Amino acid sequence: MNRLAQELSPYLQQHRENPVEWFPWGEEAFAKAKAENKPIFLSIGYSTCYWCHVMEKDSFELPEVAEVLNKHFVAIKVDREERPEIDQIYMDAVVGLTGHGGWPMSVFLTPERKPFFGGTFFYRAQFIELCTKLAEMWSVRENDLSQSAEKITEYLKGLSEPPLGAVLSPEILTDAYDQLQSNFDAQFGGFGDAPKFPPSQSIRFLLRYGRRNTGNRATDLADYTLECMRRGGIYDQIGGGFHRYSVDRFWLVPHFEKMLYDNALLALTYLEGYQALKKPEYLKTATHTLDYILCEMTSPERGFLSAEDAGEVGKEGEFYVWTKGELQSLLSPSEYQALEARFGITESGNFEHGTNVLHLPRSESLTESPEIQRLSQLLLQARNKRTRPHLDDKSLTAWNALTITAFSKGYQITGRDEYRRAARDGVRFLKENLFTGTELLRRFRNGEGKFSGYLEDYTYLIQALLVSQENEEENSFAEWAILLQSIQDNLFWDKDAKGYFFSKESPELFLRKKEFNDNATPAANGIAAQNLIRLYRLTGEEKYKIRFEELLQAAAPYISRYPAGYGSFLLALDELYGSPQELVVSTDSLTEELSSELRALHQNFHPGLITALHSSKTVTPLRLQQGKEPSGSTLFFLCENRACKAPVSSLSKLSL
Repeated sequence: MNRLAQELSPYLQQHRENPVEWFPWGEEAFAKAKAENKPIFLSIGYSTCYWCHVMEKDSFELPEVAEVLNKHFVAIKVDREERPEIDQIYMDAVVGLTGHGGWPMSVFLTPERKPFFGGTFFYRAQFIELCTKLAEMWSVRENDLSQSAEKITEYLKGLSEPPLGAVLSPEILTDAYDQLQSNFDAQFGGFGDAPKFPPSQSIRFLLRYGRRNTGNRATDLADYTLECMRRGGIYDQIGGGFHRYSVDRFWLVPHFEKMLYDNALLALTYLEGYQALKKPEYLKTATHTLDYILCEMTSPERGFLSAEDAGEVGKEGEFYVWTKGELQSLLSPSEYQALEARFGITESGNFEHGTNVLHLPRSESLTESPEIQRLSQLLLQARNKRTRPHLDDKSLTAWNALTITAFSKGYQITGRDEYRRAARDGVRFLKENLFTGTELLRRFRNGEGKFSGYLEDYTYLIQALLVSQENEEENSFAEWAILLQSIQDNLFWDKDAKGYFFSKESPELFLRKKEFNDNATPAANGIAAQNLIRLYRLTGEEKYKIRFEELLQAAAPYISRYPAGYGSFLLALDELYGSPQELVVSTDSLTEELSSELRALHQNFHPGLITALHSSKTVTPLRLQQGKEPSGSTLFFLCENRACKAPVSSLSKLSL
């Protein structure tokens, strides 16, 4: 075994028996590279990365590859999910060098950790040839490679220089809508061509834009995309949950891995789709996804686990797909006939080796009949007898926080107690295992919390706490959110250029990045903007408003260039430019009748609304709650622009 045997990352553990003398990222590897004047080979991936598995089997497991790496390089493995700040920097280098990025990422560095060459996946022959040539070049042209590394480093630092300033106005929302509309796939939903990734933030923005502006197609674009994704193979038709992306433009054949963050974000998106469009099928999609997380991606400690693999090398998707013969052997002729039409089954299949990815053709209703539900359960029971794909069982603070938000929203709309428990347990898990009292940690696995948290760990968790607080009578969640905001400001705020850095200052890295645009997950700075608005509305403290304005000033030059790429900021701007309302519910106790009334409220789409409970259990009221103490009967206070109307005794008397 190599040095990775001591690491708890599932990805690093997968490589512990490679003949390559892998090091984890750290001083031991850096010191060896400097002492022996060897370049560093940096390999970055994650445990459910299919092509990472392919490169391992094709290269890293083989002695002839290990011989070249061990002789000429110091080889370092990094789990991008544990150390995203490393991944971000070197991904920028690879994209700059090659025009594209992806994982596994393969980067060659000087002993000072500056990149001079990079790429992504290489087949064995290519890789051995590349390593051999670079080793030869290092031995005779080290200065040339070092100079190239300096130029690339300066290029990377230049990427972090902000563009010229810009001023945002409400018209930026229209600009974003116009861009999304021009890139919309009118035939199959979503935006652009293959591969297609679930556009959660864009859909949520379109739902808001359609609500506040009449005479546009924003709501229709969101609705059609939600429907097409729900019909496609990207959605697990019988097990619930969404795969990572669709390899085609039809949402039909997915890349089969399931990521916690995708499912949390899409559950929330379908919940809002239900609120805005009143389609019960969207609520069912959301709850099916949340139930999948509860069943398959929740740890005994009540944290949420990171991902399920796409399958073994050469067998991608094997767990999920069916041949016509398999289905006929499981079902009676009449049962098979019912499912053949329902899920578009054919003899030739729509995937490899004559297999079928289950999907809903346009001729089929989204609504499931009781018989289809029964037959789907039969298929699920049969599928569960197969060997499940590898589970990445680490818990990441940021991804857990996204999931807590989804469960809290799910509880508000459905009233299902298991969703509220999941959110509460998730908060408790993070506080007990990934909070030191002075800072958040990033990853928990096998009883160990490790790595200082990143900006997204703070912003996503603050957001989750503020959403969850709406379901609680005492203010402990809001109080922790306020504390975390203070820590976040101290650790990440750029006092000179404004905006938040992604990571703490570290001597291990030559660059601290800021990210304003959304990627697979929302931009942490965008979520920070949303949080600052909410904290200002809850507490009335001007410092949050000032910090929000400074953050927006830092982000404006980026947003103005292509606003459609900044969905998380667009949600904050929608709230800023709208007339958001706060609802304080003053009551002696939260009765079932009152809970039912609030549930009916939350089944409607009020994206800027904050609700706050003030009962006998509210020990330290927030500013928004002050002066609204319980007085023996339930009263509802509706506030807007820091002014509250006279209380009423029923929600039906309010104009929301």
